[in-house]
Amino acid sequence: MDEENRVLNRALAVNVASRITNQPANVIEASYKQKKQAPPLPYNLSSLQIDAAKIFSLSAQQVLDTCQTLYERHQMITYPRSDCRYLPSLQHKDAKGILDSLGKSTAELAQGAKNANPAIRSKAWNDKQVTAHHAIIPTSQAHKAGSLGKVESQVFGLIARQYLMQFYPDYDFLASYIKLDIAGGQFEAKGNTPISLGWRALLPQKSKSSNKGKQNDEEQNELPKLQKGDSVWCHEGIIHDKVTTPPAAFTDATLLSAMTGISRFVTNKDIKAILKDTDGLGTDATRASIIELLFKRGFLIRQGKQIHASETGRAFVDCLPSQLVTPDMTAQWESTLNTISLGETSYQSFMSHLESNLVELLDASKSLSSASLKHLPAPAKKAFSKRSTGKRKPASKSTSNTRTRRSTAKR
Repeated sequence: MDEENRVLNRALAVNVASRITNQPANVIEASYKQKKQAPPLPYNLSSLQIDAAKIFSLSAQQVLDTCQTLYERHQMITYPRSDCRYLPSLQHKDAKGILDSLGKSTAELAQGAKNANPAIRSKAWNDKQVTAHHAIIPTSQAHKAGSLGKVESQVFGLIARQYLMQFYPDYDFLASYIKLDIAGGQFEAKGNTPISLGWRALLPQKSKSSNKGKQNDEEQNELPKLQKGDSVWCHEGIIHDKVTTPPAAFTDATLLSAMTGISRFVTNKDIKAILKDTDGLGTDATRASIIELLFKRGFLIRQGKQIHASETGRAFVDCLPSQLVTPDMTAQWESTLNTISLGETSYQSFMSHLESNLVELLDASKSLSSASLKHLPAPAKKAFSKRSTGKRKPASKSTSNTRTRRSTAKR
């Protein structure tokens, strides 16, 4: 197998499948544990943008603009440019009023509010985790949800549903694991059997049944109750032929996820550790504008839901020193700024390093080839809107005389 436990030799897989077909199997391990899963935390801006992109194909900028409208015009959500997913303890006393307001909104949210228990206090209420702004949640104006436009309703629905989850019980399930010995080979099976849906009852039905992926496959794999030493029978060994594919192109959701979890794109272990403790590239409030600016400058293009680097964008990256196109330098800055905040490094030494580094980067840029820029398409010309070419009407005699008199007076 390779590092991802994939069998690359098909002949080997065929041999194993034929050896275990119509063979007895012995249970060498079987465990069944009842587990609980707490509801996901309320949204901050980035997590909201990611989910809105996945579910409704909304861009980061669309979500930010919609949130601003919900916050400023409708006053239906709290401050949206937050990077925090926790709530202050004192805010819990407002829960009943907000739930009552949601109960008067759309039918779906009203049903969710009806079954919510305002006495439940999830892990979201944690004063130690709250930063300058708390998580994005609905306000007592939530009853106006029925009058929202389509996109506004979609974004508000996500925010409200995530808040409602905080007042539902945990999701209870039975985690099953079985390990078998078949013809001298070891095989294992995992499955999760729902016991009580809890907060997952608020998820759309299709999300609970049709989503692909390892976790959902396991949830639908209800395993039989067995004990160590039990004998079972392997009817057939089945081979799943799959083909590896190149990494998928970014979408709005995956690009935002990459920016927030930029550490996985770093190979230097020390720098990777630094980035894991920071917010990645940009902040919750600036990531949307960073992406939009790249589109505006023609460095990124859309192909359906996919986001690709344009020919201009790729040529631009080719002309830059590697230090400017990797996240490593950002991590180093974050580390130094942290030591400044602790009083271990001076601001002046940081700036001196930046200035010297800038000179080095400029010198390095001069030595790089710009050949990739020579064959780029000409930038698209923006339509020029001509101003009115109508000739001015001659001033009336009285107006002309007035201007003359004023002019003479000034002299």
